[in-house]
Amino acid sequence: MAASWRLGCDPRLLRYLVGFPGRRSVGLVKGALGWSVSRGANWRWFHSTQWLRGDPIKILMPSLSPTMEEGNIVKWLKKEGEAVSAGDALCEIETDKAVVTLDASDDGILAKIVVEEGSKNIRLGSLIGLIVEEGEDWKHVEIPKDVGPPPPVSKPSEPRPSPEPQISIPVKKEHIPGTLRFRLSPAARNILEKHSLDASQGTATGPRGIFTKEDALKLVQLKQTGKITESRPTPAPTATPTAPSPLQATAGPSYPRPVIPPVSTPGQPNAGTFTEIPASNIRRVIAKRLTESKSTVPHAYATADCDLGAVLKVRQDLVKDDIKVSVNDFIIKAAAVTLKQMPDVNVSWDGEGPKQLPFIDISVAVATDKGLLTPIIKDAAAKGIQEIADSVKALSKKARDGKLLPEEYQGGSFSISNLGMFGIDEFTAVINPPQACILAVGRFRPVLKLTEDEEGNAKLQQRQLITVTMSSDSRVVDDELATRFLKSFKANLENPIRLA
Repeated sequence: MAASWRLGCDPRLLRYLVGFPGRRSVGLVKGALGWSVSRGANWRWFHSTQWLRGDPIKILMPSLSPTMEEGNIVKWLKKEGEAVSAGDALCEIETDKAVVTLDASDDGILAKIVVEEGSKNIRLGSLIGLIVEEGEDWKHVEIPKDVGPPPPVSKPSEPRPSPEPQISIPVKKEHIPGTLRFRLSPAARNILEKHSLDASQGTATGPRGIFTKEDALKLVQLKQTGKITESRPTPAPTATPTAPSPLQATAGPSYPRPVIPPVSTPGQPNAGTFTEIPASNIRRVIAKRLTESKSTVPHAYATADCDLGAVLKVRQDLVKDDIKVSVNDFIIKAAAVTLKQMPDVNVSWDGEGPKQLPFIDISVAVATDKGLLTPIIKDAAAKGIQEIADSVKALSKKARDGKLLPEEYQGGSFSISNLGMFGIDEFTAVINPPQACILAVGRFRPVLKLTEDEEGNAKLQQRQLITVTMSSDSRVVDDELATRFLKSFKANLENPIRLA
């Protein structure tokens, strides 16, 4: 009897079999006249077959900044088994710049959290979670085996130690227990080997117990006068020589300072100990970029004093109108206006040559618990003083809370670092590549200066001065250009009317 197939009335299975998406929670029941599809007792068997089960949606560690290589899972905002929609916040990821929220790109159910919150140094592309479609058995989702972080840069393989020595090593004098061991200078070692002498026959007089050339020459003189005899090496034992233990190495010398420094143990309050401080991703990237900047960028420095009398007067007038702005807001505006007047300074170095930038975005250094961050005031030359002040306040708060978005700290054409609020008179700052310049701003301070009145009489007058130092990349901004920039910057800052 020929078997016949009959599709039941479930339209979702029909759509699935002909290639349209639909729900997969269907069953297969054998009837009297053949096979019919319905919600029967064999639903679990049918649902568990691989040809009807959809692959889970993989959540991978994303790249959230150009310099990001690893990320930390700060907190999961969804739990396993919880429904998610496209755009929902899944978790918070700490990058090398800030803490960024990762949003879901598909609808479904968070089936598996592969990397728990609090995990650190997760490589880009690593699997951190799985999402399945609604209606699927999320409790029994399988973790794919073909997903993992990209392979690290291969290092040259070290040759395995051969059981037989490939290079013949000359026989040296073995250390006999109970005798002194010395640190030999190269010249002393050469003299002792030439005359078959041992350092234990003499006295080390060098710093930190080093047996010097002069000590070796004294032994040679004693041998020539017959006061000491030639020291012959004793036959080495057949057993493989092992490295001396720290106790044996430090027990011999009689001089006050040890040959080997004491072993440091983290967390134990003993002599020579230390405490390890875990470095965040942000601090590691800052250290890396600062090192690259100081070692690859030729820094040049130029300093100028600016009179803030007019700025302070304008600021007081604004306070009367309940408009609160800081001196740093005027400095940002003055720098942006000067860059607009001198586009040759608004450049960057792309590795091969200078590149003039079409935008004037000022990066403002903000000190946080995790390190120094530089949120950006975009198109600063077109903004007013109050608008700049509002932007600085909002971005500084987001930076300290670790909530900066990538577009709020990536880029920038010029940086400003102000330590005047900490009482620093003047300092120099490190350039933030690929930018070409950074302006270091100290505190404003009262200074008595000798001036002339309208009648030409000399008199002492108090001025409020501020010292600014510009670090510039000599490859694109030479000393003459940096000097002209500071001269224009000073003129703009001392005449706030120009900043309107």
